[in-house]
Amino acid sequence: MKTFNISSQLKQIIPILLGTAVYAFGLLYFIIPNQLMEGGVTGITVLLNYAFSISPSLSTLLLNIPLFLLGWKILGGRQIVYTGVGIGSLTFFLWLFEKLIDSGWIEPFATEHDFILAALYAGVTLGGGLGIVFRFGGTTGGSDIIARILNRRFGWSMGQVLLGIDILIIGLSLLYIPKEKILYTLVAVFIASKVIDFIQEGAYSARAFMIISDYAHEIAEIVTRDMERGVTIIPAIGAYSKQAKYVAYCVVSRQEMRRLHQIVKSVDPKAFVIINDVHDVHGEGFREE
Repeated sequence: MKTFNISSQLKQIIPILLGTAVYAFGLLYFIIPNQLMEGGVTGITVLLNYAFSISPSLSTLLLNIPLFLLGWKILGGRQIVYTGVGIGSLTFFLWLFEKLIDSGWIEPFATEHDFILAALYAGVTLGGGLGIVFRFGGTTGGSDIIARILNRRFGWSMGQVLLGIDILIIGLSLLYIPKEKILYTLVAVFIASKVIDFIQEGAYSARAFMIISDYAHEIAEIVTRDMERGVTIIPAIGAYSKQAKYVAYCVVSRQEMRRLHQIVKSVDPKAFVIINDVHDVHGEGFREE
């Protein structure tokens, strides 16, 4: 069995750093100068900046530290290690762009009329940054950790939890910004979601993996332990060889595709993998009835 080396780790961490840099730039260059909003815990940092002029980098760090520690305790270190990378790099790049803006090296895109243009470019940069982060197995922390914990403890759908948090935070922003800015924010959120889907190579909520391998049981064990996804082992017989084989069947979210690819490759580089689009998923870890 192969082990992950430093090179493979860097190939995953560097894109996460790039993604958080793009996300931080979009937040400080398009969102805040035009009094738009963002969802999740990042939305709280934006609100704190509007209400009390608190630095987004400082509030991002302070809000995410307790969430990260709680997630580490409940979810385990393996599952959120790249979330820690995302939180740390997002905090750093927010601080860096704040310094560059304050020193005059970067002039934010602040407008009094072209808010639709600001919303469009905000959606592209925020969605592009998050899409890169998600594709390489990371997150920016915050509400994602909350959703994972509630899903683990109570079985609540992660998508519904994230949507509820976004609605709550954007609703609270009505106390500080005009209603029309909320409408522009919804445009940015819509564009961001489409860009994330584009970068993630598809618009569906999940992918089904059929893995034909002599090491199907070993792959299933690692997926069950490290990704906390259910795997079904299906006995099969090769039509040509007449030999008994096993097929590991697993459904994962878009964000988890790369991680599953890495596990399969590390266990059996010669595994035959079939990936199908899943139009709708019901059950634990996905949408609950």
